Amino acid sequence: MAGFAIALRVAESILAGQTAKSVHSSSHSFNVRDYAATGDGTSLDTAAINRAITACSEAGGGVVRFPAGRYLSGTIFLRSYVNLFLESGAVLFGTTNLDDYAQPTIPSYMPEAKWGKWHRALLVGEKAEHVTIGGEGIIDGSKVFDPTGEEHMRGPHMLVFVNCRDFTVRDLSLHDASNYAIFFEASDDVEVRNVKITGGWDGVHFRGAPEHWCHNVNIIGCQFYTGDDSIAGRYWENTVISSCVVNSSCNGIRLIGPATHLLVTGCLFYGPGQQPHRTSARTNMLSGINLQPGSWDETKGLLDDVFLVNNSMRDVASPVTVSTKGANPVGRVTIDGLHATGVYRSALSVESWSDLPITNLVVRSSSIEFKGGGTAEQAKQTVNSPGVDARPLPCWGVYGRNVAQLTLEDVRLSLSQSDLRPVLTAERVENLTLDNFKFAPQPDVPEPAVLTKIGKLNLHNTELKH
Repeated sequence: MAGFAIALRVAESILAGQTAKSVHSSSHSFNVRDYAATGDGTSLDTAAINRAITACSEAGGGVVRFPAGRYLSGTIFLRSYVNLFLESGAVLFGTTNLDDYAQPTIPSYMPEAKWGKWHRALLVGEKAEHVTIGGEGIIDGSKVFDPTGEEHMRGPHMLVFVNCRDFTVRDLSLHDASNYAIFFEASDDVEVRNVKITGGWDGVHFRGAPEHWCHNVNIIGCQFYTGDDSIAGRYWENTVISSCVVNSSCNGIRLIGPATHLLVTGCLFYGPGQQPHRTSARTNMLSGINLQPGSWDETKGLLDDVFLVNNSMRDVASPVTVSTKGANPVGRVTIDGLHATGVYRSALSVESWSDLPITNLVVRSSSIEFKGGGTAEQAKQTVNSPGVDARPLPCWGVYGRNVAQLTLEDVRLSLSQSDLRPVLTAERVENLTLDNFKFAPQPDVPEPAVLTKIGKLNLHNTELKH
């Protein structure tokens, strides 16, 4: 429990240090209409909006206001100490002219620097500090497709900021991003609060690099209805994702690189996705939480102090997937108070495919219902190194591979239909503890658990026998 207490203290420290800001706080106010923005939905207001932001910046900062109206725009350049406020009835939406979009300069230490125009966005911030984008309005990405873009279809992101600090997005609705809704790199002290994201690809995607992780990121009280991963990225330190509703046609949270001090708490993950995956048109949701450092490309660094606490899931392919290979060691991951139903494809899995075992995986006080339906043939399948999405496994409940300490404590696993696979498969586990581990026995499965190369087995109050 010491690690959990540390995680809570980290979360409390982050939240205490990043009190929710108000975009009303400055006495300097600049109305975009005073700088010739029409808000008529047909005239291009890019230049007028950028003039208002420049005037605000030259005055030492303040608020740039968008009164009710429809503001058509290309790239808007954000500046330090300049806050944008979209009043009720204000809609900022992207032009369909791809030539009207620009991208920030990406630091050479970012692997993504070579992607060039991929970073184009409706709103761009570079080396900006103390910025808030908020209000009761809407930002609409207009589904701008680009046949020369990624997958021959992705257009500009909605918001991109790089090398920024003290950056807040709050209270807005973000619709139909042409790629990611919010994408930031190598930025610290970021808060996304009470934001509703509908459509597009990823909802919030943030990446650091080995030389500059993203530090102190809070995603609080948001709603995600995304076609691709709702929250994704890598190189995170001190991240809190709390009280969010996550609906996706891909993964709820997908981590593709290292992270330390990550807390995901009080969130609801459910499928199928209300917004289809734009590339494949599927709507089924994949993993609720997918932690897979190094699965997309090579990354270096530790995944450690991860706490997934009091989350609920429904109709996901897998509740939690933890997998690693290459240069990404995994320390402690704790899953506490997970309640999931309708898991339709894969067991909860924890897998190391490198020489280093995962140090410590704990599942505690959790109940998970699987749809079942697995066959005897599937129970005999060979398990290969995972790809990027959850795949069927030769067991229906929990799969562990190459783990130093695997603990299942006060865990209940059930089925909505019969399954001819074992509930548990564990191989190369140095210390396996099953304490009050309960599951739905299957009469046609003679061995409910397949245990291979187990160093020490600790059984307490469970149907499994030595």
